Amino acid sequence: MALPTPLQAFSAVPKSPTSQSQPTQGEPMTGAQALVRTLDDLGITDVFGLPGGAILPVYDALYEEAKFRFVLVRHEQAAGHMAEGYAIATGKVGVCIVTSGPGATNMITAIADANMDSVPMIVITGQVGVNAIGTDAFQEADIVGATYPMVKHSYLVTQAQDIPRVLAEAHYIATTGRPGPVLVDLTKTAQTGMMQYSWPQRLILPGYNPTTQAHGRVIEQAAKLFSTSYRPVLYVGGGAIRSKASAQVQALAKLTNAPVATTLTARGIIPERDEHCLGMLGMHGTIAATGAVQQCDLLVAIGARFDDRVTGSLPDFAPSARVIHIDIDPAEIGKNRAADVPIVGDVATVLDALIEQIQRDQQTNGAPDIDAWWQQIRAWKQDYPTTYEESPDGSLAPQWVVRELSNRAADDTIWVAGVGQHQMWASQFIDFNRPNSWLSSAGAGTMGYGLPAAIGAAVSAQRDKMDGEREHPVWLIDGDGSFQMTSEELATAFFERTPVKIALLNNSVFGMVRQWQTLFYDKHYSHTNLFDGEVGKADAQAPTFAGAGQSDHTQATGSQEIIDVPDFVKLAEAYGCVGMRAFTKEEAIACINRANEINDRPVLIDFRVWKDAMVWPMVAAGQSNSTVNYRPGIQPLKAHSEHKEG
Repeated sequence: MALPTPLQAFSAVPKSPTSQSQPTQGEPMTGAQALVRTLDDLGITDVFGLPGGAILPVYDALYEEAKFRFVLVRHEQAAGHMAEGYAIATGKVGVCIVTSGPGATNMITAIADANMDSVPMIVITGQVGVNAIGTDAFQEADIVGATYPMVKHSYLVTQAQDIPRVLAEAHYIATTGRPGPVLVDLTKTAQTGMMQYSWPQRLILPGYNPTTQAHGRVIEQAAKLFSTSYRPVLYVGGGAIRSKASAQVQALAKLTNAPVATTLTARGIIPERDEHCLGMLGMHGTIAATGAVQQCDLLVAIGARFDDRVTGSLPDFAPSARVIHIDIDPAEIGKNRAADVPIVGDVATVLDALIEQIQRDQQTNGAPDIDAWWQQIRAWKQDYPTTYEESPDGSLAPQWVVRELSNRAADDTIWVAGVGQHQMWASQFIDFNRPNSWLSSAGAGTMGYGLPAAIGAAVSAQRDKMDGEREHPVWLIDGDGSFQMTSEELATAFFERTPVKIALLNNSVFGMVRQWQTLFYDKHYSHTNLFDGEVGKADAQAPTFAGAGQSDHTQATGSQEIIDVPDFVKLAEAYGCVGMRAFTKEEAIACINRANEINDRPVLIDFRVWKDAMVWPMVAAGQSNSTVNYRPGIQPLKAHSEHKEG
């Protein structure tokens, strides 16, 4: 069993009730009131959650004490995803409060998602009273133990007096170093106990000292590699977004003339219109981005972790490259790929120092001539652009819908996606021109993430408006399968007046799973049809009911029957939202234009799209990125790879 880290080994639970000296000064209040006061003093302005028995003292205090906005959700998992969306859109910590037992366990998926994507989040859960712990009391669950592998740190709080300090520490831990989720499990004993409140609190964090400044020697070594490289690539991940390093990444690209390939979470770190931007690399990346990384002689990994969806076969990834790896988390350095120059530190801080060193070197020795490298990259971009195939049956091409949404959206739009084919098409066809404008579940790939994350982003946009800025529009691109996992949050969107615009790419199937079944499972479409859109007679799996007549949910259309279970337009309307449906390009354009005009309530557009559309380019799982298929049978990088091996 892995040993706990120094941070995790530190316990927030005192050895005995008298082991701490109780302060004699401060304002008397209950632990629940102290929690609310502490969140206010930490500058928290928005909180998401759902009440329950073990957290009721806190909710009772919320009723009279809270200055922050509280958003009531319909499911605890959604509270976590809303906090994530809020955190990514604002760069601040997301906070959610739920009860014990199933309320806490419902949060586990969101906690795991935030951990994988390095999202700063504080999850406050209720817990039974101290004397009931370990007795299998009603709605008792060891949430600290259950989430141990997927949180940055966790606390079990048993005394009211500890609450302000623990929350202050949780906020600091979640937002410093590599961001991540911190769990605060709050016993009912601590919530109802009396304490003396004072602020600020003294943090007790032995052994927790994140490195932000890089050592001068490694900066010099990295700059030297740039000076001897003729095929450099900047491979930029979500850590650069978390570090707010967009300006530094763009400056480094301009200074060295190195192309930039991004991961899914780093879309927008460099504007799409910037000539250095190659788009996303990896399994569904552009040929230019994937090819540049495969054939580079210097790979500069910036806030990236060499994820398998990026690297494909790891031994075959960037085989000729020397590697500079910049990351604030030392555990990531060398974990998947050995680094020639490992640099531990905050990405923005490290890049500032690296840029200065490269400038000094260039003043003395000049910059390498990499024109031949750019000729190759431009050839890839010209010969293998991001395109798509129109549907043969007259239904909408989902890629066309995404591109049309991007073309008709405001420049400051915040884009959110669920998980599946629509997520990849969104990354490929939207023009991202600023950081923190793209929210998607990457590491965990959590279906159902989209709608609650979009609501969290919309809450952040409303906060921007209150601070005197323009309220950013929020568009969610989701699939019919992903959307139905958290569709109940339409009620939250309606009552919170968050005007989320939802583009539902409805292909009536679990699209990404179906794509894999088509390519790798001989078209055995086992349990991937959803029957919530257009279904042909050849689809014999469609359910039938003896003696049932034509209902409001089915309508005959020649040789086909359209089954709408659910009817997404009616579902939207049932939740007080605007619902629309589009079968043709003309209808789609009209719906998009109307949605862009509606800003007082959520809008859902049910786009009926081709169910056999596929995401290209594609690298089969576990294969070398050099085998990437631009289209079936077209492998632009393979000939170069085989020639090199020969």
